[in-house]
Amino acid sequence: MFHTPLFSLSPLLLLLALLPTTPAKDHLGFTFNNFKAASRDLTLDGIAEFTPSGLLALTNGTRQENGHAFFPTPFLFKPSPNASISSFSTSFIFSIIADYPTLSGHGIVFVVAPAPGLPGALPSHWLGLFNETNNGKSTNHVVAVELDTIYSSEFQDINDNHVGIDINGLHSVAFKAAGYYSNGRFQNLSLISEKAMQVWVEYDGGKKEMNVTMAPVHLPKPSTPLLTLSKDLSPILNQTMYVGFSSSTGSVPTSHYILAWSFKMNGSADGFDLSQLPKLPRIGPKNVSRLLTIGLPLICLVLVSGVLSGVFYYVGRKRKFAEVLEDWELDYGPHRFKYKDLYIATKGFKEKGLLGSGGFGRVYRGVLPTSKIEVAVKRLSHESVQGMKEFVAEIVSIGRLRHRNLVQLLGYCRRKGELLLVYDYMPNGSLDKLLYDQSSCTLNWQQRFRVIKGVASGLFYLHEEWEQVVVHRDVKPSNVLLDGELNGKLGDFGLARLFDHGTDPETTHVAGTLGYLAPEYTRTGKATTSTDVYAFGAFLLAVVCGRRPIEPRAAAKDIVLVDWVFSFWSKGEVLRTVDAELGSEYVGEEVELVLKLGLMCSHSEPAARPNMRQVVGYLEGDISLPEMKLMGIPAAGLTFGHRDGFDDFALSSSMENAFLHSSSVPRSVL
Repeated sequence: MFHTPLFSLSPLLLLLALLPTTPAKDHLGFTFNNFKAASRDLTLDGIAEFTPSGLLALTNGTRQENGHAFFPTPFLFKPSPNASISSFSTSFIFSIIADYPTLSGHGIVFVVAPAPGLPGALPSHWLGLFNETNNGKSTNHVVAVELDTIYSSEFQDINDNHVGIDINGLHSVAFKAAGYYSNGRFQNLSLISEKAMQVWVEYDGGKKEMNVTMAPVHLPKPSTPLLTLSKDLSPILNQTMYVGFSSSTGSVPTSHYILAWSFKMNGSADGFDLSQLPKLPRIGPKNVSRLLTIGLPLICLVLVSGVLSGVFYYVGRKRKFAEVLEDWELDYGPHRFKYKDLYIATKGFKEKGLLGSGGFGRVYRGVLPTSKIEVAVKRLSHESVQGMKEFVAEIVSIGRLRHRNLVQLLGYCRRKGELLLVYDYMPNGSLDKLLYDQSSCTLNWQQRFRVIKGVASGLFYLHEEWEQVVVHRDVKPSNVLLDGELNGKLGDFGLARLFDHGTDPETTHVAGTLGYLAPEYTRTGKATTSTDVYAFGAFLLAVVCGRRPIEPRAAAKDIVLVDWVFSFWSKGEVLRTVDAELGSEYVGEEVELVLKLGLMCSHSEPAARPNMRQVVGYLEGDISLPEMKLMGIPAAGLTFGHRDGFDDFALSSSMENAFLHSSSVPRSVL
């Protein structure tokens, strides 16, 4: 292997090139599957070189340069000087890679020449074959097949992507656009596609015909050649000739590569083992797949959107479940529920889980997510910070109450402007639904009597048996809940007030339900155990009679339940007030006892009312109920709350309807 500069050949080398060279008579061809170290026995000049990967690089991107590569041993093309040319065949795989996808320079040429070099050849459109002085001269003795990628009007090229057969000059004697035939149809090929393509050049000495065929490297040789030249090459070629390649660059940086090459005299050139082909380098910017150009940005966009959505969701969820926790609540930690837990328990406080609503709260059924305990959650609005502190303190204290006839207050939750109270869930709901809702089942007398005694026992516990006095302030059927066995439990301590035994209660805003408010409470604003007894009396009459304490639609004399019951008692017909739903299925003595006790508890004078210890004794039969006459109650006309206490309320039909199912709110909310 040797390198010969184009423009500095010594006279001695020129002389040697002109001397006849004796070819090896047994040398008929060669095959290069690549150009790695063991196969680099070619003569190179110009900028041609071998790459480490095994490519024959005729040019390397340098502008305005030539590159040549020839097999160093000549071949015997004629048996004798005056004989005809023998058949020969060559095949090679090439690739042209330019810095620009639509421009390159200038092409690759397979050459049959009299010497292993082309002295004086120029680059650019001369393709490293000829120059201005020798182009077209018969003394050149050159036959070439050009793969031309630049249009040159000087040489009458058909386009900038063609294949031509040249004889002694660059005016092609046969030419056609680059491509191949497949199933009879012509398929275009781009010579500068950066893809590997294979070319077959075959001369038939008998037919005096040259065929040029090409195709993508992965396809077999097409049966129809791209070019056919019928011409006897014997006058043109010498007896011995060299075979090789020429290439040139112009103003566009381009690399011209030969990946594999085979040649044979008097036969078909051998095929290639494609698995041994060297890999082409990548020149210029790397082609980016659609996955990276389109898919990756979309994936990033989706990920960013997902992250932002997650952040917004997290922030929104934090705000949604945000709670207010102040220093004074630290002592109440075990009694405080997380709003998130209650939200999950009630499934977002959906209407489907609504158990009931009142004037100051709505109650929802829920299941705590961790313990799976069924609870009832009451939502209250609360805006006074100081009132809230006092109210929570009382709620937490009430949460320590323990009695079989009290609904257990489990704790509370405070969030923004609302307060949530959590109670044990009572599966049979409130008593008022069974008393007043005709679609519900009716409680028999024994069930009602058991509920009455249970509520009385619970109130007695609140007034006298616990460590503090608890005034419930809202005793009524809707606040009496029934467990699975229809046992009555007094609940809803939202209005309850606490004070120490032996002390006087403070004055508060009036709160409660019309019909259950003691007359003195409406005047003084002081809720006492006696005001609870008054409400309990109205409760007793409501349970037995199946009527509300105020019936706006009744006759004028029958609007107030206490008056209505008293009117029948004064006539000795008190049993006529019994709920018609009971029929005759009741114990007369027990019913009469409850009705009379209800009238006693509803007395307008607090001193005339019994306390809850006495009430429990009457109901259990431990104490005999005194005659009402002995209590100063006249037999003809009883001065009850509607004359003294209810005079403070100028009741009208519209007001009665408005307050029929209403409750006021705790003082800290008012």
